[in-house]
Amino acid sequence: MTQQELHEVAQGTRAPEQVSMTLAEFLENDVDGYEYVKGELVPMSPPTRIHSKVSVNVIRHLDWYVRENQLGEVHVETTFQVSERALKPDVAFMPTSQLDGDENTGFLIPPDLAIEVLSPTDVQWRVVDKAFAYLNAGTRLVWVLNPRSKTVTIYRSEKDIALLTYEDTLTGEDVVPGFTCPVSQLFE
Repeated sequence: MTQQELHEVAQGTRAPEQVSMTLAEFLENDVDGYEYVKGELVPMSPPTRIHSKVSVNVIRHLDWYVRENQLGEVHVETTFQVSERALKPDVAFMPTSQLDGDENTGFLIPPDLAIEVLSPTDVQWRVVDKAFAYLNAGTRLVWVLNPRSKTVTIYRSEKDIALLTYEDTLTGEDVVPGFTCPVSQLFE
């Protein structure tokens, strides 16, 4: 991609879909509103009110716990390199041990915990593909929150998947040790 093309994408005068870009170029320039998947720029769904509300609830509970226990940092829509992808989970957790590098860029490694909040336009197979991409790249735990059904799908591996309902309690397992939150509080 030329510098002119990058400038045009950044200024909004050229649609990112019309531009071919390498992963390194995406990580260097981080095109807002897009993720990089298998050589293509994929537009992110614009958040709805319920998506935003659920994301804030997750951040409120998780960030407070992580800060109180000095476990690391919680990030919102930050770019993470996930193998040959650049993904921006709605919320992510990184332990203190992995917080080195330039704070003016995204992460060149996947998060320990990736959290995705479903939007009405999300396609199920893409969400599952994304969860597996995180896990295959080294993410230890993925939570997918569904505001419509008020459920949380927990991905620990491609064979270890659990569904929590409104009455259950979500835990951080060994990724965010000691963290617990009633699922119902995430959808208030």
